[in-house]
Amino acid sequence: MVKPSPTGFLAGLLAATLPSAVHAVFRDEVGHIDYHHALLGLPQRETTFFHRPRKEQLASLLYTLSDEGVLGAVNPSSGGLVWRQQLSSPLTTTDSTISQIGTGFARAGEGEGWVVSAVGGTVQAWDAITGRNKFSAGFQGEVRDLEVMELTEAGRKDVLALFQEEEHGGATVLRRLNADTGAVVWEFREAVKGERPLQVSTNVEKVFVVSLKPVPGGAGDNLKVTTLDTLKGKRVDEIVLGAKADVSSREDVIMVGANSAAPIVAWTDDLKTTLRVHVLGWNRKQDFALPQGTKSVEIHAPHLVQSQPHFLVHTRTEKGNLAEVFHIDLKTGLIEKAYDLPLLPGLGAFATSSSGANVYFTRITEDEVILVSSQSHGILGRWPWKGAKDHGVALHAVSEVVRKKEDDKETYSVRAAAVTSDDGWALVRNGQVEWVRQEGLSGGVAAAFAEIPESEELARSLEQEAHSNPLEAYVHRVKRHIHDLQYLPAWLNSIPERVISSLTGADVASTAGKLSRDSFGFHKLVILATKRGMVYGLDAGNFGTPVWNTRAVEVPKGSTWDVKGIQVHDASAQVEIVGANDDRVVLKSDTGDVLEVKAPGSEATARSTVVVDSPSGQHLLRVGPDGKLADLPLDQAPKQTIVTRGAEGELKGVVFVPNGSVASESTSWVFSVPKGQRIVSIASRPDHDAVASIGRVLGDRRVKYKYLNPNTIVVAAIDAGTHTLTLYLLDTVSGDVLYSAKYTGVDATKPIECAMAENWFVCSFFGVYALPKERTQTVRGYQMVVSDLYESDEPNNRGPLGNSETVSPLDPIDTPEGVALPSVVSQIYMLGAPVSALQVSQTRQGITSRQLLAYLPETHGIVGIPRILLEPRRVVGRDPTPAEMEEGLIKYHPAIEIDPKSVITHERDVVGIKKIITSPAVVESTSLVFAYGVDVFGTRVTPSFLFDILGKGFNKVSLVGTVLAILTGVVMLAPMVRRKQINLRWSAPM
Repeated sequence: MVKPSPTGFLAGLLAATLPSAVHAVFRDEVGHIDYHHALLGLPQRETTFFHRPRKEQLASLLYTLSDEGVLGAVNPSSGGLVWRQQLSSPLTTTDSTISQIGTGFARAGEGEGWVVSAVGGTVQAWDAITGRNKFSAGFQGEVRDLEVMELTEAGRKDVLALFQEEEHGGATVLRRLNADTGAVVWEFREAVKGERPLQVSTNVEKVFVVSLKPVPGGAGDNLKVTTLDTLKGKRVDEIVLGAKADVSSREDVIMVGANSAAPIVAWTDDLKTTLRVHVLGWNRKQDFALPQGTKSVEIHAPHLVQSQPHFLVHTRTEKGNLAEVFHIDLKTGLIEKAYDLPLLPGLGAFATSSSGANVYFTRITEDEVILVSSQSHGILGRWPWKGAKDHGVALHAVSEVVRKKEDDKETYSVRAAAVTSDDGWALVRNGQVEWVRQEGLSGGVAAAFAEIPESEELARSLEQEAHSNPLEAYVHRVKRHIHDLQYLPAWLNSIPERVISSLTGADVASTAGKLSRDSFGFHKLVILATKRGMVYGLDAGNFGTPVWNTRAVEVPKGSTWDVKGIQVHDASAQVEIVGANDDRVVLKSDTGDVLEVKAPGSEATARSTVVVDSPSGQHLLRVGPDGKLADLPLDQAPKQTIVTRGAEGELKGVVFVPNGSVASESTSWVFSVPKGQRIVSIASRPDHDAVASIGRVLGDRRVKYKYLNPNTIVVAAIDAGTHTLTLYLLDTVSGDVLYSAKYTGVDATKPIECAMAENWFVCSFFGVYALPKERTQTVRGYQMVVSDLYESDEPNNRGPLGNSETVSPLDPIDTPEGVALPSVVSQIYMLGAPVSALQVSQTRQGITSRQLLAYLPETHGIVGIPRILLEPRRVVGRDPTPAEMEEGLIKYHPAIEIDPKSVITHERDVVGIKKIITSPAVVESTSLVFAYGVDVFGTRVTPSFLFDILGKGFNKVSLVGTVLAILTGVVMLAPMVRRKQINLRWSAPM
């Protein structure tokens, strides 16, 4: 019998306990400590529609391709998400593909069980019920339009995809794709210099390609209409419509109808006084006068071949909005005005719905929903709607109309899905708001945690007491406590609910919906700014519920809000947001009230921002596009060195020196990477990076002292020509390179990200790893390099600095070694999946073990990798000794698999995360996490488990029962013990 060695026993014990140490979340914590807003993005007007996925059933789903490039289906009855697909991956997205996100295309075949989408150069079909991919076809160029051929010679519905190819002088390419397989049925190609494809449309007999044709020797474009036959895609006819320089881009063309009996193309003149409409297939255009003061024009028309050829022109003016309905004569191609809809105040929104040949228009105003037929102006239904007060006015909508017959009388039911002015998506059924999806939370560009402010009255009282003499402060406090007695009954009434909630583990409802702090520090606000100019306040302690939302800036159509910095001032309960175009917004963190606002300008004035310390306190400092900093008043001059990027991409250390009544910048050092390299990532230590111990205790009780220089940054530079990644550790005060390392075989087209905390940093990249024994074999995949920084290679040695009381990077100690360089221990690990948005957990005192948080873009989850797995000092080639195991070291293995138990999002599908932020709670064990991008996700992580708070699974009922039982026993036994003691005294011998 072989006796197991102590080393083997300890190794087995550690291996058995390690998986339990990386549990991300327990089953009973799901939905209790975390929250998730599964979003699609803001629905677009031309890519949102109702569609019946099963022809034999009347039930419809609501489909949209949002401005975030997410295609999805929503249950119109509940607003629940049925399925969604992210049509662009952040790891493979090119610049050209990014430009198409938000301008992609989505269509559905009437009566078919699929929907088709196109983004970039890819056309994909999806099962309308499950969202599974039916086919995917990739082509050169960019998709400019997508339509479904409702009638074909094969009896099926096919897909028309219009492309613009930039290579070889550019070309217009129209492809007809088999809707079942995605195969190309026929292709039409035309290469004319300067022409740009606009849209494709069909009627019963022909296919029309509309392009922008430059005017020879003049400004603007004409519209060119090419007619093709449906069978072979051969050119049948071609006409050029003189636009008289009114059209210069695709945005100037209002609409090209598709799949209707009489598709149209329309545009306005520069002054918006005339609407010009051309019916495709005819050789004429007609002009119609627009109301005075027209600001915008939209056209609504059916998309079914069997629908009547009617369309509505929605005009928004300075006074309100109105509409005109037109009819097209199929025999002559002439357009006649049928009737008007009156001018009403506000923006208003219209939606079109078809049922066979009947066409209906739904009008949503600020106070009612109106249904009319395209035949006449008679109102078929009218319902009051008060949703504008709570959710904002409707900007655009899609609708579905159901006609019923009851008691020989026709009635109508309308449900409309409207995008509102506060970036919400609401479904209105007969004037009643059924649900609202907070799609405006998507597209986050900046976020920060904020403390819930105390009441202003309490703050003033405490301030008054602090500035009073002890007697006056005592009297004032007594009066304040007497005044607070009015809240005693409400507090006493809440005790039973709090006790029951504590025993059952349920959440305590917030009092009157007000924000309030808790003793554990879990209740905080998250301030989220989105690319559309909205700012939200989310209650992190109440499942991420939006508390307020505010339109901070007006963002022009086609652009985004470029936020460069966000800072929260907890003392004044204010949040400051700074944009790239000289814009600035200051809001109240608890209410969202705008205190100061400066609208964005036309030019970029800031490349980035930095939080600096100054005599007047912390504030955000703008860094100009070329790295320049403006002169500042003396009381706002930064105390520390500022690191900026120069015009050539170099890094500069900038300090401010007094110059009369102001402080001016002065460059103290410059760091430039070698020729051929470019900086791709920069990481620094977080603002809150508490360190519990200055050294690491080894198994033999010696200490390796950590290199804790707060003035350090990690710079990652890539050389695309040699596929070499170089990591630099810089001192931001002196500009000295403290450490550098090179890694070969790195793919420069894949993301490279770094993160830093305490005395260590990590960087992830995609590269080629040569096996050490067989150099001819390589492994390709995502890698992560981890480096620890120590003061010396030897334990119990503080290095050349020794025990110096003061140290300055600009004036190092007088030793032969010169600058004190850190001792670096590095190790590389292969990752089982790509990661992005690296972040490190934060706790109040830094005692809890840190955890590396990263987003998994392929599996849509967030993983928490324990620091013990990323330890660069893991034992290589042998089992750890008992002393090493006592230190927490395990055997090195080159691969780190993504353990499902370490995924903090568990089974949730979290899409499109761009950044993760963390914040410490009051209790040391817990770190708050918030992730944003397309989705919004928040949770609490405990890398070292809950050691300072009772868990939800703690059996409080048993504890209380035990205490009550002991108390009952003491009460019952106390008289008996007392009687026995008295009897013993009487019976004592004399």
